[in-house]
Amino acid sequence: MTVDALWPYIFIAVAGWLATDIWRWLGVLAGNRIDENSETMNWVRAVATALVAAVIAKLIVYPTGELETSPLWLRVGAIAIGAAAFFAFRRNQLAGIAAAMGALAFGLLVLGV
Repeated sequence: MTVDALWPYIFIAVAGWLATDIWRWLGVLAGNRIDENSETMNWVRAVATALVAAVIAKLIVYPTGELETSPLWLRVGAIAIGAAAFFAFRRNQLAGIAAAMGALAFGLLVLGV
């Protein structure tokens, strides 16, 4: 393989690195100068939490792949069971995730999906 054949791949790798890594380093530099208890950091945390919640909601309401075959009530119920386990086990993330996954797997097994 010649360098001419590799050029598109090298360009994609460098362009992808420049597009993402520079912003990460700028975020680290800016984050070091912001007080952890400031309103700016509270806003950043709120936006990050909202983005994660939106992605999770999209995965639950509009799933793709195998999860698409499961009914909405089962997916929402599994999340409710996971949330209940999370709080029942003193905010243990592993317990919440395991309970939600177990509920979804059990529901899929019972429904034969």
